[in-house]
Amino acid sequence: MNQASLSAFIWSVADLLRGDYKQSEYGRVILPFTVLRRLDCVLALTKPAVLKEFEAKTAAGLNPDPFLLRKAGTSFYNTSPLDMARLLGDQDHIRQNLYAYIQAFSPAARDIFERFDFHAQVERLAKANLLYLVTEKFANIDLHPQTVSNAQMGVVFEELIRKFAEISNETAGEHFTPREVIRLMVNPVEPEAERYRRLPPEWGSCHYEETLGMMRAQSPMFARP
Repeated sequence: MNQASLSAFIWSVADLLRGDYKQSEYGRVILPFTVLRRLDCVLALTKPAVLKEFEAKTAAGLNPDPFLLRKAGTSFYNTSPLDMARLLGDQDHIRQNLYAYIQAFSPAARDIFERFDFHAQVERLAKANLLYLVTEKFANIDLHPQTVSNAQMGVVFEELIRKFAEISNETAGEHFTPREVIRLMVNPVEPEAERYRRLPPEWGSCHYEETLGMMRAQSPMFARP
C-alpha cells in the first residue's frame, strides 16, 4: 500500500465520525489514534521481553526505566500486557482498558496523548458508542516498521494534517500538532526536512525554523535501530 492509499485508508475513519463530529474535528480523533497505532506496532516485537524485564526489575526494587528502554530498543516502551488487538477482546471495558494502556507508556510517549487531549476524545467517542468501532478500525491498520518505513510514516502523517486543514473552516491556531509528534513522525535528515517548507500554517505554533531545528536534532523514534 503506497502512502496515498494508506492515508486514505486511515482517513476513512471519518465515515464513523460523521454525524457525531464536525468535519473540522476529525483530526482530533484520527491524529492521536494514528500515533497510538504506530507506537503499538513499533513495540510489538519487543513487548514480551519488556514485560518480563518490567516484572523482574520491579520485584528487585530497581528503577525499571533504563532496562525497559534497552529491551524495547527505542526511546519509549509500554508495560501493559494490552495492545490494540487485545483491547478488542473486551468490548464492555474498552474505555477503561484503553486508559490503562495509555497510562502504561513511558512518560515521554504518554505526554503526547495528554497534549492531544486524548482523554476528552475517548470520553466523547465512548458517549457516542464509537470508541470500540474506532479502535477496531485502527487495530486493523498495519503500521509496523517492516511494512511502513519511518519516512513513509512521515509522509502519511503530513497528508493527514493537510486533509484536516483543507476541510476545516476554523482558524489556523486551532490546528495544534504537539511538538513531540513532529519528533515522532519525521526523519531528521536535511533532504527529508526540506519538504516541510510546504507545510501550511496549520502546524500551529511551531514555526518552520523551529520545526526544522527539531527535525535535525531529534532521532526518529518510529524505526527500530
